[in-house]
Amino acid sequence: MRVTRRNFSKAVLGAAAVPALWSAESKKIKIGYTALTWNAAPRTPENLESALKDMSELGFYSFETFAEALDLLDAKGTLADLIAKYKVPLTSGYFTVNVIDPAQQKDSLEKAVKLAKIIKKYNGTFMVIAPNGVKRQEYKFDEHRDHIVSALNEYAKAITDTGLTTGLHQHTGTAVESRDETYYVMEHADTKYLKFAPDVGQLQKGGSDAAKVVKDFLPILRHMHLKDYVGGEYFAGYCPLGQGKVDIAGILETLEKNGKPVNVMVELDRAPNTPITARETAETTKAYLVKLGYKFRT
Repeated sequence: MRVTRRNFSKAVLGAAAVPALWSAESKKIKIGYTALTWNAAPRTPENLESALKDMSELGFYSFETFAEALDLLDAKGTLADLIAKYKVPLTSGYFTVNVIDPAQQKDSLEKAVKLAKIIKKYNGTFMVIAPNGVKRQEYKFDEHRDHIVSALNEYAKAITDTGLTTGLHQHTGTAVESRDETYYVMEHADTKYLKFAPDVGQLQKGGSDAAKVVKDFLPILRHMHLKDYVGGEYFAGYCPLGQGKVDIAGILETLEKNGKPVNVMVELDRAPNTPITARETAETTKAYLVKLGYKFRT
């Protein structure tokens, strides 16, 4: 069947109509959103305004975007006005660090510290660090794993020294993708400095049971990209919350019962020729979260 905006949205909303699993009064997590959904990227930082406008109108509590985009907007002198205009505070910035090439590590570390200070300047509290991309068909994790751990420890210590918290964001197509790679790194890293900041959709796409990984690393989990994965044609296989294979409700319940502060940022990748807009995907995701009992700003 040809997918159109109408039947895609109908399917999404139908599947999202689930009963609340626990009372709204018990909710402590204030859910934010990443600007990736609106393609606010280092090459297109101007898209952050449409992202903040939609987040503000839909009542999401905070935002995350690429740290390089924050830097560019700061240099233009426009970032403070954008945040003030839409009244959506910054929680975090996302940055890719090199963890396998010692020749690039010094420059990568200096840039990470510079960008961490930009996040801190705008009252952000967290820097998400993702490992660099690799050719997965040729890549041998075991040859790099010890250097990856030591490099991440160095990045984490330097970022923590700026006043931020930081954590590993495993990602498909990078030096840390699979379940075993993720477990090895987090079990050997210095978690005094390096916390866990998973993307649960990426975990599922990479072959892991995302809900189990969350439970296993709950004591050091401080930040999360809340993303669903269905393996379909659009959004790089991801989908609005409640439409895929990730146990979104179970993951949120685990975080709520744990009672420790965790930044939860909804995310959905953008791609050409998607049947619905970024705003519509955010509306669908919000409807699902409301069904679970979450409240939003008014």
